[in-house]
Amino acid sequence: MPFMLPTRPEPLAAERAQTALVVIDMQNGYLSPGGYLDLAGFDIAGSPPVVARAARVLAAARAAGLMVVHVRNGWTESLAEAGPATSPMWHKSNPLKYMRSHPGAQLLIRGSWDHAFVEPMQPLPGEPVVDKPRYSAFAGTNLEMMLRAHGITTLVFVGVNTNVCVETAVRDAFHREFFAVMVADATLQAGSQAVFDASVFNIEKFFGWTVSTDDAVACFERLPA
Repeated sequence: MPFMLPTRPEPLAAERAQTALVVIDMQNGYLSPGGYLDLAGFDIAGSPPVVARAARVLAAARAAGLMVVHVRNGWTESLAEAGPATSPMWHKSNPLKYMRSHPGAQLLIRGSWDHAFVEPMQPLPGEPVVDKPRYSAFAGTNLEMMLRAHGITTLVFVGVNTNVCVETAVRDAFHREFFAVMVADATLQAGSQAVFDASVFNIEKFFGWTVSTDDAVACFERLPA
């Protein structure tokens, strides 16, 4: 069933059966006090309203019958996927740097509290979860194969962080010929408002489209049951 997403910089035509909501890294490590981002010194004061807005989009997407995919960032306890000092990830990953300087800390380790989804964003049975070891939801994962198998062409993104994992996923989606939409106010940046604004600018000008939570939810709710 065709519908129009009220996106910026212009509306985007989509098909319900070909549209998926991709939820990026809605984990304690990124959103909860005492999680990785908080420990690393980033401001997470904006987490509660972002979680609430992302949960609204998730509920509306489920009610509209859209495919929902949850993406989760982290590594096994051995950190084999993270790589040693020969990997740029070893040097640039803030949680890896924190764990090296705080022995015993478990940040984004699979099975830990930090790695777990925040409560309003728990996957339902049957909703796929994609575990990723890098910023991009497409790097080293089966996400693209799964989306292609389901005939998905349009991706709607919520999650964290706007300027890192969300923007990276949007960029990679664009390069894989997906139409990518970020629900901008259902994402939270790592850094100042300026970096959020820069991500919105980059996406709208070069890689995809943005939409507000209110407009996305209203659009999904208008789709017939």
